[in-house]
Amino acid sequence: MNQELPNIDAALLEQVDLERLAPAQRSIHAPRILLLYGSVRERSYSRLLTEEAARLLRTLGAETRIFDPRGLPLPDSEPDTHPKVVELRELAQWSEGMVWTSPERHGAMTGILKMQIDWIPLSVGAVRPTQGKTLAVMEVSGGSQSFNAVNQMRVLGRWMRMITIPNQSSVAKAFLEFDESGRMKPSSYYERVVDVMEELVKFTLLTRDCADYLVDRYSERRESAEALSKRVNQRNI
Repeated sequence: MNQELPNIDAALLEQVDLERLAPAQRSIHAPRILLLYGSVRERSYSRLLTEEAARLLRTLGAETRIFDPRGLPLPDSEPDTHPKVVELRELAQWSEGMVWTSPERHGAMTGILKMQIDWIPLSVGAVRPTQGKTLAVMEVSGGSQSFNAVNQMRVLGRWMRMITIPNQSSVAKAFLEFDESGRMKPSSYYERVVDVMEELVKFTLLTRDCADYLVDRYSERRESAEALSKRVNQRNI
């Protein structure tokens, strides 16, 4: 027993392995990014911003998928075999990073975006669909610039055990920032979106090959060891 840390199981407290943080073999495929948005209006500014982000990501070498939330049922109102739920969950597992973009409504993210996040389970068997994946958050507002929605999404990203990048985008008076064809106009808001997508690709490339190690936790190793011990003891009875 460690006299200085008597509450620690020394066999499960691991020293940091630099080789696992920087593996010699690196993936070479394009970073896989899933983009979610939080409005189904015909002219949805969160969708337009999402599409602009996807263009940037593809230019930066990423592979993108945008999930259309139309037809997604309320959480628990349908079985998880519903086609839209299956589609969303398969995309979540496919992805190595995500972009969440929401309008700010009543000082918060929309229910449409939250509904998508709520359908992504914390675990599928032994697999956590979001654990260790990167995340970028953005919001659009009808009025002055606000950060309520992105702050909420950061909390959710942490809960989903995602690596949320430091940068973020908040586009004020979004109705002024897009032209008639739905493309974002040149502005400091646009340049911030470029910054966010650059940072997301960098963080995804940096972490995807060691994501499992980054989110590996002492408490879970201890819990797994205890569960294994119980199963072995049951077999011996």
